[in-house]
Amino acid sequence: MAIFTEQDHAEHTAIPADRTAATIVPVILSGGSGTRLWPMSRASYPKQLWPLLSDKSLLQETALRARKLSQAAPVIVCNEEHRFLIAEQLREAGIDAPRILLEPVGRNSAPAIAAAALLVAETQPDAILWLMAADAAMLKLEALPAALQSAVAGAEHGMVVTFGMKPTRPETGYGYIEVGSALPDVEGAFRVRAFREKPDARQAEEFLEAGDYLWNSGMFVFRADALIREMDEHAPDVMSGVRAAFAARRGDLFFERLGAEEFRSVPDISIDYAVAERSSNVAVVPADLGWSDVGSWDALWDISPKDAEGNVGIGDVLIEDAKNCYVRSDKYLTAVAGIEDIVVVATDDAVLVTHRDRAQDVKKIVDRLKQQKRPEAATHNRCYRPWGFYESLIQNDRFQVKRIVVQPGEKLSLQKHFHRAEHWVVVGGVALVTRDDDKVLVRENESIYLPLGCIHRMENPGKIPLTLIEVQTGSYLGEDDIVRIEDTYNRT
Repeated sequence: MAIFTEQDHAEHTAIPADRTAATIVPVILSGGSGTRLWPMSRASYPKQLWPLLSDKSLLQETALRARKLSQAAPVIVCNEEHRFLIAEQLREAGIDAPRILLEPVGRNSAPAIAAAALLVAETQPDAILWLMAADAAMLKLEALPAALQSAVAGAEHGMVVTFGMKPTRPETGYGYIEVGSALPDVEGAFRVRAFREKPDARQAEEFLEAGDYLWNSGMFVFRADALIREMDEHAPDVMSGVRAAFAARRGDLFFERLGAEEFRSVPDISIDYAVAERSSNVAVVPADLGWSDVGSWDALWDISPKDAEGNVGIGDVLIEDAKNCYVRSDKYLTAVAGIEDIVVVATDDAVLVTHRDRAQDVKKIVDRLKQQKRPEAATHNRCYRPWGFYESLIQNDRFQVKRIVVQPGEKLSLQKHFHRAEHWVVVGGVALVTRDDDKVLVRENESIYLPLGCIHRMENPGKIPLTLIEVQTGSYLGEDDIVRIEDTYNRT
């Protein structure tokens, strides 16, 4: 059923000649957890942070793609848990001075976009925002500049412009956009006749045959002030809550943190429901960008390079007499033989095997793991922290062995434990250890003992990563037995 019908609009002119690339501000949303790509993508380290198609993560590819067409520093909206990971990946990719806006809790795309619009509108109310998800892929970038130019032309005069991707198959995992008549004087842009929910298989076939339906990419272009007006008109409760959270924001290192109490009260709603499906001021630019939301293992197989038998093999894998399979291993040798259309993904703590046609059902597995309160639902064995990472090597009732890696110049919090003692053995680099009132330099092949209850801290004063083996002993070894006394990264 159509949410709104096509209406007449004032004529729109082409993009003004004085519109520069610097006033097109990329806005990248990085709040998803990508559960359909479990066991690789989990809430603690979701798919946008993984290098799924190249040696760069999806987030890095998105930011670099935006930089080619805009000189402005991007705005990144993400949750607090991923802030240091995202900042580090952007630094590695050479993205200068990004503005990273932190959501205290997830409230879907509309509040995140509204907050980004308010941030940009403080200094550039007429700036064009180019909104995109951090976890989508584009394989035909040569078509992007023309599509973006058409979208900017529509946005210049107050339109909210979305990109509709030309469908290549009867996909049931995407929403669709029904295309209306062409916008006057805006080449390549059309009015939106209707948005359609994700169809069943029969409807998807009908949409494909009709020829005037496009996949809803969730990528938008609009002026900052226009988006704020649209939100005020169609989702005033969302906008008032976001304004309150924005007014209460504060700086935190190189992040900007929205007011937590105010943001928690904001309704959870997508930009599609809040604005796009309610407004008559929405246009679409059809584009063939080789786009995918990388929303399942089958979708990832579809856009990945394949061998002569249609197989995708990544990592230490051996494929024998198999066809159209996706096989990935992050650690162990993984061998398959005599199968077709199967997905096999092996991490260091979980293995997934599913038929490609059932790839969407992976979310059901994650839901069951959550019901069973299994940590594999949300966290990896390797846990990333702003100072580096740690991973469990051996765990028992009364002891645990971890590998800890601390990056040069970084330090853990000054802390103590009520239930465990720790023994640190340096195997690479050098550690400066605070132990109560003492500071001890611990070199490679040296160790130090931290008795239960002592106040301690580890830092890396060297030029190379510090690697150590930690042996914990005690009655309780949970990560919540940490009392932080002082923390460089403002964690509680």
